Amino acid sequence: MSIQHHTLPNGFQIVTEHMPGLESVALGVWVMAGGRNETQSQTGIAHFLEHMAFKGTRTRSAVNIAEAIEDVGGYINAYTSREATAYYLRLLRQDVRLGVDILADILRNSVYDPREVEVERGVILQEIGQTLDTPDDIIFDWLQETAYPQQSLGRSILGPSDNVARFDRDDLIQFVSSHYSPDRMVFAAAGGIDHEELYQLLSDAFGDLPIIPAHNTEGDAQFHSGELRREKDLEQAHFTLALEGPSYRDDDIYTAQIYSIALGGGMSSRLFQEVREKRGLCYTIFAQAGAYSDTGMTTIYAGTSDAQIGELANITIDELKRAADTLSQVELDRARAQMKAGLLMGLESASNRAERLARMVQIWSTVPNLEETVARIDAVDLDKLRTYAQSVASSAKMATALYGPIAAAPDLSALEARRAA
Repeated sequence: MSIQHHTLPNGFQIVTEHMPGLESVALGVWVMAGGRNETQSQTGIAHFLEHMAFKGTRTRSAVNIAEAIEDVGGYINAYTSREATAYYLRLLRQDVRLGVDILADILRNSVYDPREVEVERGVILQEIGQTLDTPDDIIFDWLQETAYPQQSLGRSILGPSDNVARFDRDDLIQFVSSHYSPDRMVFAAAGGIDHEELYQLLSDAFGDLPIIPAHNTEGDAQFHSGELRREKDLEQAHFTLALEGPSYRDDDIYTAQIYSIALGGGMSSRLFQEVREKRGLCYTIFAQAGAYSDTGMTTIYAGTSDAQIGELANITIDELKRAADTLSQVELDRARAQMKAGLLMGLESASNRAERLARMVQIWSTVPNLEETVARIDAVDLDKLRTYAQSVASSAKMATALYGPIAAAPDLSALEARRAA
């Protein structure tokens, strides 16, 4: 499989991977403009803009866009994260020209019709309401806010209802004109793709985009210890714990990912076995490692009863401490195998490959080959893993968010004292 990577004179990057035998192509534009690029008064606008992407351009109505893609059996969608907004398609390789034309059209010629703005405003407000009614969704927003207070990284991607209720067409245009610069865009494609043909199409479609000076650069994120508790009469008490971790550019990122898998990444993990299988304290418990360009965190989540929340929280701290001394080679090998299998199985999908290409270019400005990535995973030995686990158990900053019938849950100071004991 062949990866090719070129940059247009205006900084617009094109990266492709040809996958022999595929009749389809996954392609999209990843714009390095997400929640972190918003001011507080703009919180939620990147996501609002994503909703408006397919709502009409100077040459196509919203129905025209949908029909153009579906007439050839394709699929189109978008998403917003804290560091990027992506617009992507999947279609047959003979329809790549159409895909490029539609992506260029929505990125360059969207009209943001005020009537469509009102429609999507209602949709997003419903989305916010649904999230607020879903405890195991909203608690992660609250945990993020607790770990990164008064920072763009800590604010909700959906934004508060008050912001969404007042955004208008001019706000959307202003955000695009401030952040949708070609040197902060990556076009990634994987599948039955012809790089030279695509390069020419993209040169014509995006080569004349002007570079925009960077806006809203608030500096590196700062993880803070903190606690949020919200009492509510729910069936379950929802418990989350965040521990400061490495950024995705840090050498320890692979160690952190393996650690989170061993701790709570599957049915054989320590937390699942101890908390659910042996003690029956919950139905769901897991740990995962998340990372950004300048920070990261290991997150633990569980839902349990009001009577068992205290025991569950304390056992979670105990497992952090126990892992520092007793993580085994068997656990390391199992977690490493899970991580490599997840990576390699995922890359059997053209869409996942395109996503990886875009992310690697955004992070490293190049695409490491798979052998290099696998070698970095294999380089994590037991000493590294235990050293990392010891730092988590002894000194990593810790934040927590709890929601529901949580009166019996220990507070952050009690958890810190138990960790230090």
